[in-house]
Amino acid sequence: MAGAACLSAITSSATASEPIIIGVPTGLSGANSTVAPAVVQSSELAVAEINDSGGILGRQVVLEIADDGSGASGAQRAFDDLISNRNADAIITMETSAARNAGIPIVERHQVPYIYTSLYEGRSCSPYLYANGAVPEQMVGPIVDYFMDEEGSERFFLVGSDYAFGRGMLEFTRSYIEERGGEVVAEEYQPMDATDWTSIISQMRRNNPDAVIMSTAGGAPNVTLQRQYKAAGMQALVGNLSVDELTAQSMGEDAEGIYISASYLTAIDSAANRDFLERIETHFGSDLRTPNDLSVPQYDAIYLYKAAVEMAGTTDADAVIEALAEVSYDGPRGTVQMNAQRHAPLTMHLGRVQGDGSVEVVEIFEGVDPGEQCPTS
Repeated sequence: MAGAACLSAITSSATASEPIIIGVPTGLSGANSTVAPAVVQSSELAVAEINDSGGILGRQVVLEIADDGSGASGAQRAFDDLISNRNADAIITMETSAARNAGIPIVERHQVPYIYTSLYEGRSCSPYLYANGAVPEQMVGPIVDYFMDEEGSERFFLVGSDYAFGRGMLEFTRSYIEERGGEVVAEEYQPMDATDWTSIISQMRRNNPDAVIMSTAGGAPNVTLQRQYKAAGMQALVGNLSVDELTAQSMGEDAEGIYISASYLTAIDSAANRDFLERIETHFGSDLRTPNDLSVPQYDAIYLYKAAVEMAGTTDADAVIEALAEVSYDGPRGTVQMNAQRHAPLTMHLGRVQGDGSVEVVEIFEGVDPGEQCPTS
């Protein structure tokens, strides 16, 4: 018995000394390459802060980054590598919907917790998946309501990238517009890697809508579409369901006037956000990529994972998955808890991009529910 107790103590000590590994597969190349570096920075800051304060359950945290190429095939390789070769205890990341959908079977096969941190089209459900980014029920209303009620818009042109995110977002948008009595004059799609939007912009000109709602893959497609839209001299209002603050800055003056709906903006006037901005600016200095609604949920998610592991008292997947619905984190976006069918009620901000790339907060919506996402019964 003494020998068994001694062996148990040695095993426990060895486990306690091993790091907790968080895998981050994200689009360092491809459509998400504009914003992915900011996602990595948010991850690095969270891990550095956690390690400086003693880690999780006394264990240091190691971050493992993999390029998913912003697509399905790259995601399969990245998830396999992170879980099978680098022994990730959890996957926490912002990715395209194509990458997420490719990764889910892999986390299910290996039974690894997965927190998806991107705004997305909603209704992605798995026993191992939680999401803390915004969904259409939280994003579409603020833009469409403002256009219709404040700007008198009645006729809408919808344009998106031809994959789950683009089509899912615009399917919800069409329904919302029509329920409100508006008209969708056209709905058009291009591949995720499209760079020439000439034919669609010509169609916009023929239809002469009051407003255009865009839902393209985050990053590069947003930039090319918006630049070509402005170059064509189009005057309709623009609401974009995927552009983030960092991407808007990369567009320069072309982004001026875009309306966005975001759970995070650097202009959020709270002590928690001011403190976060000070810490991340100090940490990265002149190399800082502007924090945004695709990177700050990543920071929150790592702290949510920390809270879940500490509540569970272990990194065991089943225990952590159960705890993730119970824990919350008070951060730059306010209090975030993934307790609504594995999604999070969020405070949403209607923003308008200014000429310098900053975003003015037009209206704030507290505690917007994500709606029906992953029913438990």
